[in-house]
Amino acid sequence: MSIDRGPTTHFGKLVTGRRYVPVFRCGTTAVWKILLLALILPAAGWSEELPQQATAKYLSMQDAVAAVVENNPSLAEMQARYEALAEIPSQLGTLPDPVLSLNALNLPTDSFSVGQEAMTQMQIGIGQVMPFPGKLALKEGASEYEAQAAGHSVDEMRLQLVRNAKSSWWQLYFLDRALDVVASNQDLLRQFIQVAKTKYEVGDGLQQDVLLAQLELSKLFDQEIKLQAFRRNQAIRLNVLMDTPPDDVLVLPEKVGTNMPDVLDENKLYQQAEIVRPLLKQKENDINAAQSRLELARKEFYPDFKLGVAYGNRSGDNPLPRGGSRADFLSVMFSVNMPIYQKRKLDKAVSQRSLELRKTRNSFRDKWAVVRSEISSATTDYIQARELFVLFKSGIVPQAKQTVSSMLAAYQVSEVDFLNLVDSQVTLLNYEVQYWKALTEANQALARLVAAVGKEDIYE
Repeated sequence: MSIDRGPTTHFGKLVTGRRYVPVFRCGTTAVWKILLLALILPAAGWSEELPQQATAKYLSMQDAVAAVVENNPSLAEMQARYEALAEIPSQLGTLPDPVLSLNALNLPTDSFSVGQEAMTQMQIGIGQVMPFPGKLALKEGASEYEAQAAGHSVDEMRLQLVRNAKSSWWQLYFLDRALDVVASNQDLLRQFIQVAKTKYEVGDGLQQDVLLAQLELSKLFDQEIKLQAFRRNQAIRLNVLMDTPPDDVLVLPEKVGTNMPDVLDENKLYQQAEIVRPLLKQKENDINAAQSRLELARKEFYPDFKLGVAYGNRSGDNPLPRGGSRADFLSVMFSVNMPIYQKRKLDKAVSQRSLELRKTRNSFRDKWAVVRSEISSATTDYIQARELFVLFKSGIVPQAKQTVSSMLAAYQVSEVDFLNLVDSQVTLLNYEVQYWKALTEANQALARLVAAVGKEDIYE
């Protein structure tokens, strides 16, 4: 919402706030009338387009959330990372590629003839490394847990983005309503000024009452300017979350539901969060991955194997008395690596993985404490804001409005001081702003509570 109180021209009049002041008289010459008419007509045509601007589509909170989930680049980045990690486990769980070898063995350097020497052969072979049983499964399992953790991190980021989108939307809604309150209080102060002027002109009032009311009106203009700046900055934040141009104009609906249901008991919310909160599920998968890496480090004490077979073709004939062509060779190979560097390498690897597992478990405990703290804090803030909202709605604001009306009537008959009238108006302004602030804070607390639990079903 945008409120512009600066002077503008409208159909040949100077607009100051909501009052029209003529800028030319009927006694102007015909030439001047024609010139002025030429200036006024474009303005009139422009003013007719204003209702079309009011048809801009309202941005509901649900639309804002949907846009953030669909378009936010950070979430898309996390999703791509998860999908990339999901392609790794099968790679790690597959045997290493076999090795094909083509060899020329024992060639004589004097002639390089393949038939000159009996041991010369042209060989073709294939070899395969066979990790110790269980190693590949542990590597694949650790990678799968890491991919699942990345998937839960995507869900966690989605929760946080939804929370931020709701919070920004409600902050925008509060600023819109605060601007409305300021505008209505500006109208009220203009009424005060008119009453004070009338009383002063007939000798029943003081000039200082008029000046005081004008000063309070100027303060409201100052407050309006600041609220407009705050709103623009908040709109920029929401536009960035939705991946839209930062200067896009966001128009919010004026009316929203004010129903504030009861939420579940904190212990029940803890139980739900322990089951469904993506952050905790991510940490659980991190623990499983760390456990698999520790078991893999212990498996490294066992050797890997390498199997191979080769066929060697020989040329030439055997010498007499045996004679005949030379037989080909068939070779079978079996080898193992020797993990002998136990203290400097293998023991250190096990110690490293053990410490990483301990770190991950402590991280889970820390995040679990944070989640419970978030739930308790959001629940407390929601209950407090809801009670304040009900109090302002049913008691304080209506009473403050009645007080202002009563004080204005009493001032008109000189039964109360003008300063008390202005004080009652300022009090009404503050209470009305606090009314909308309580509604906003209650809904922002609900958004935090949903994000802390990890699901929407948090109500009794």
